Amino acid sequence: MFIVLLRFSEDKTRASEFMEGHNQWIRKGFEDCVFLMIGSLQPGLGGSVIAHGESRQALEKRVNQDPFVTENIVRAEILEFEPKKADERLSFLFD
Repeated sequence: MFIVLLRFSEDKTRASEFMEGHNQWIRKGFEDCVFLMIGSLQPGLGGSVIAHGESRQALEKRVNQDPFVTENIVRAEILEFEPKKADERLSFLFD
């Protein structure tokens, strides 16, 4: 499982130019059943993605296809973690 941090760079002001492509990238991640959750880093620091079900190498390739990443709107950091204990509602993560 991975947490992807997408922290705004100095080019944050250009985000609106690439928002449609970024949103398409997000949709594709959900359609491919890789993204479990997305959200904003507060206060206005960027975004985050919880991803599951593909290798780190495949996820790195996916992240590098995000227009926000390719256009240096955000800097991506991928954190890998192995869940050890979770609420029963998240039991699917241990399959």
